[in-house]
Amino acid sequence: MDLRNIAIIAHVDHGKTTLVDELLKQSGTYRENQATTERAMDSNDLERERGITILAKATSVEWNNTRINIVDTPGHADFGGEVERILSMVDGVVLLVDAAEGPMPQTKFVTSKALALGLRPIVVLNKVDKPDAEPDRALDEVFDLFANLDANEEQLDFPALYASGRNGWCDAELDGPRKDLSALFDLVVDHVPAPAQIQRQAEPFTMLVTTLGSDPFIGRLLTGRVESGTLKTGETVKALSREGDKIEQFRVTKIMAFRGLAQSPIDVAEAGDIVSLAGMTKATVADTICAPEVDTPLDAQPIDPPTITVTFGINDSPLSGRDGKKVQSRVIRERLMKEAESNVAIRITDTPGGEAFEVAGRGELQMGVLIENMRREGFELSISRPQVLFQEIDGQRHEPIEEVTIDVDDEYSGSVIEKITGARKGELVEMKQNSGKTRIIAHVPSRGLIGYHGEFLTDTRGTGVLNRVFHDWAPHKGPIPGRRAGVLISMENGVSVAYAIFNLEDRGKFFIGAQEDVYQGMIIGEHSRENDLEVNPLKGKKLTNVRASGTDENVRLTTPVKMSLEEAIAYIDDDELVEVTPNAIRLRKRYLDPHERKRQARAS
Repeated sequence: MDLRNIAIIAHVDHGKTTLVDELLKQSGTYRENQATTERAMDSNDLERERGITILAKATSVEWNNTRINIVDTPGHADFGGEVERILSMVDGVVLLVDAAEGPMPQTKFVTSKALALGLRPIVVLNKVDKPDAEPDRALDEVFDLFANLDANEEQLDFPALYASGRNGWCDAELDGPRKDLSALFDLVVDHVPAPAQIQRQAEPFTMLVTTLGSDPFIGRLLTGRVESGTLKTGETVKALSREGDKIEQFRVTKIMAFRGLAQSPIDVAEAGDIVSLAGMTKATVADTICAPEVDTPLDAQPIDPPTITVTFGINDSPLSGRDGKKVQSRVIRERLMKEAESNVAIRITDTPGGEAFEVAGRGELQMGVLIENMRREGFELSISRPQVLFQEIDGQRHEPIEEVTIDVDDEYSGSVIEKITGARKGELVEMKQNSGKTRIIAHVPSRGLIGYHGEFLTDTRGTGVLNRVFHDWAPHKGPIPGRRAGVLISMENGVSVAYAIFNLEDRGKFFIGAQEDVYQGMIIGEHSRENDLEVNPLKGKKLTNVRASGTDENVRLTTPVKMSLEEAIAYIDDDELVEVTPNAIRLRKRYLDPHERKRQARAS
């Protein structure tokens, strides 16, 4: 049987995962009466809730006697560590572009990686049946994008198809028959080369590990593409690090291959196929699994460096241990080390006291997803404000700059440009207006974007779309002001009282309602002025024996502001923490005691 390995790449929300669903259905992977879920590839709870792909996943379909291995990749640049490794496993990519939006920043990020590896893309203009679709304009923009990314002649001569992934059709012409996806299947078979590795069956076995998973029955599973040779179950192989050092020697207990959505055991892995191996204890991502006689490791893709760091510490508030079962620093450290093993875009270092850990990664979204996964597993954590990582280049301090692409209605473009280029030290690169919408492209320091997204949504009444991707390192741009307002801090431990909050409402907006647990040093609201203010949310009404009509009506409280995890992390200042438990997200001062806070403020 012939073999093809392809990846599907696209910007967030352009329809990758939906298209893969249709490919599975039309290739006969599902039985006629099989119960299926929408977006079958987004299998993890967080992916379903957020509607984004976080982990790369593979599947395989058969079409006219050709097996096509398909890898669905994440669209967010925060998960770029996944994308870069995945592309080294495949021989072709299907680039999906929304016919209304055209190429977006994440499209650019993933496409630049694919073109650099010499892959020849197939372009699919998706959602052409939307009322605001402009497929011809989108196609021109894709060509311009390829030219800007220094594509070669072969890559610029790309085939293009028109499609609607949701309705399950794809055609070479815009006014084609619109029946099914056979045009896409045929083009993949004709345009994507068979794996070159197939010619290397006689050589010793080698495979580069691209992802790490685990199975409750089999244990650790390393997935990658077999570069040369064949491997049978039960044979002994060894693992080499990037530097060529031997990590371990082990017997392969199982070989799994993708057949449809499930992984099935096979007896022999052949060069060119994408398989998972079990039996190892130490080998991990970017290592080479090879026959005992091989001594040189395969080249692994270099990974972009982390740009932000967040401190994960134990939860030491008065309410710790009520919700979660996993509260010790030892358990938190084990979980973070396990994460770093499978996610090469994350780096973990211990802090001097041993109670907290510095976690460096690509962006706030990636950190938010890790923290959300941990709180669902029963962890309690205290999280610091994200800090940007700096680099010394030629004796000068450099900071990460991100390319930000913003789509807003014309009426909001002025305030957005003012915010980005003013206090946030951004530089405007390009501005295009098109039928009531403005597209703004700017280069902004990563520091200036921490906490900006919530403000951006307020400024654009929730209609704006902001996308960001790492651009380059640049000399330090000077100070960037943080949050302007102070906070309201509880001065007592106990349960909040409606009467007290009602009388404090003219001091600012509250993050808590009545009958909620509070403690000394907990942040319960935002002050209407720039300074922090300590207040007492427990003060009840003084009772007298005189009753007047109409004075005892129920107090009506303004609805409290409830923040999501990412909003809370972006909101806090350097002397504050977010307390994360399975059932609650609270804000607090780093030092709960007011005298200690004053002492630390003087010292700093």
